[in-house]
Amino acid sequence: MINRFLQIASTPSVRSAREKQGSAAGYARFDGTLDPDGPVAHDRLGAAEVEFIARRDGFYIASVSETGWPYVQFRGGPPGFLRVLDDRTLGFADFRGNRQYITAGNVGQNDRVALFLMDYAHRRRLKLFGRIALVEAGDDPGLSARLAVPGYAARVERAALVTVEGFDWNCPQHITPRFTEAELADVLAPLTRRLEELRAENDRLKSALAERA
Repeated sequence: MINRFLQIASTPSVRSAREKQGSAAGYARFDGTLDPDGPVAHDRLGAAEVEFIARRDGFYIASVSETGWPYVQFRGGPPGFLRVLDDRTLGFADFRGNRQYITAGNVGQNDRVALFLMDYAHRRRLKLFGRIALVEAGDDPGLSARLAVPGYAARVERAALVTVEGFDWNCPQHITPRFTEAELADVLAPLTRRLEELRAENDRLKSALAERA
């Protein structure tokens, strides 16, 4: 079964590097080396990917300029602002930022992008290859409105649609756990409740002692 992401990523130079490092055989049945016409997997989003994407409050997107320079940008918003529209399509509202338009300019001449989605708390990451189309808000107000986040104070300049070509899950090795404020609140909730109970008990005991004095 060919992993579509690895098939795309496994260029001749990548395969040559694996040969030198001794890992080519381990990837041969996933990158198309053994069976280039075999069935393809990891090209359509499933339930695990949909659930993971819906929880993200940001992702990294990489593009390449016409001069060959790569550029990585962080895109953030409320959890779920990156939408799964179907099993091959992602969409998000492109909010106004610093107006450098590096990504917008790059994908205007090369629509290939790579996305990295991180869950630092659980040490998980999902990476995708895709092709992106940018639709100015004025050209399709309905699409921009569909992808907008209600109540989020940001101006939508354009809608972005990403056709997924392949994806892959990375192992958790070397991912340092980090937690958002909301994630910490969930973890610390039992301790917070216990602290409130102890404070209440302390206040009750103080009152009882004061009455006896």
